[in-house]
Formats: sequence, C-alpha cells, structure tokens
Amino acid sequence: MSEHKASIQWKRDTEDFNIKTYNRDHEVRFENGVAIPTSAAAAFNGNPELNNPEDLFVASVVGCHMLTFLAVASIKKFTVDLYTDNAEGFLEKDSSGKMVMNRIILRPQIVFSGSHKPTTEELAALHEKAHNGCFIANSIKSVVIIEQQ
Repeated sequence: MSEHKASIQWKRDTEDFNIKTYNRDHEVRFENGVAIPTSAAAAFNGNPELNNPEDLFVASVVGCHMLTFLAVASIKKFTVDLYTDNAEGFLEKDSSGKMVMNRIILRPQIVFSGSHKPTTEELAALHEKAHNGCFIANSIKSVVIIEQQ
C-alpha cells in the first residue's frame, strides 16, 4: 500500500470576509515540492485562470484510467504510442439535492503500433479492465463513462 499527502494554504487578503468578495485563490502543495495555484470554480466566485478542485478531481480520474490502461495494454502485449483524452466532469445535483461530481466522461484516443493491435471488442475490454483496476475510480461514487474516440 502507499500513502499520499497534499497540503493546502489559503490566507485572507481583504479587510472584510464577505461571501461574495473574499478571495478563493489558494495553493495546493505536494510532498515533491510541486505547488499548484488553485481557486474555486468561476461559477463559485473563483479565479477562472486557475484550476479548481473539480478540475483536479477530473484530472485524477482520467490520469488514473490512462495509467491503468497503459499497464493493462502492456501486459496484453499491445504497444501504445500515444494516448490522449479530453475528459469532462459534470457538477450536478444528486437525488437528494446535493451538488456532486455526478459523472465524468472520458474520451480516450489511442494510437497503437506494431502488428498486434486490439480489435474493437479487445479495446473495450482493455478499457473495462482499466476502469475496474483504477484506484481512483474504485474510490468514488461518480459515474464514469468511457467514449472511445
């Protein structure tokens, strides 16, 4: 097993602390020293030039799926040359009226090389194994939809 850490810091930079005007910008820092300037989503008075927790959530799901897919493809002796994805997450109300990241659509485009390339059915099976093996997907209740491009 492994342990993963992140720290966050926000500091008030205005005289008042008004829900409509306080600054949402903050910094997410990781153990390796990387810091990501972050804010709330623009719809929630955040800085539209910065990533927000919802963006990072979608990125973690798509990144985990890709890395698991690459591992599964390698085990099955398929050679992947390029993997791109334009994923999209949807912040919506659930059945109880709470705002949740309700669904995430992955749109992977994969370029294989060599003589051993997956059929359409094999490609779907690779994605299914990747989804079932993805630690992040296994940890969330959001619906993840894979639309192979």
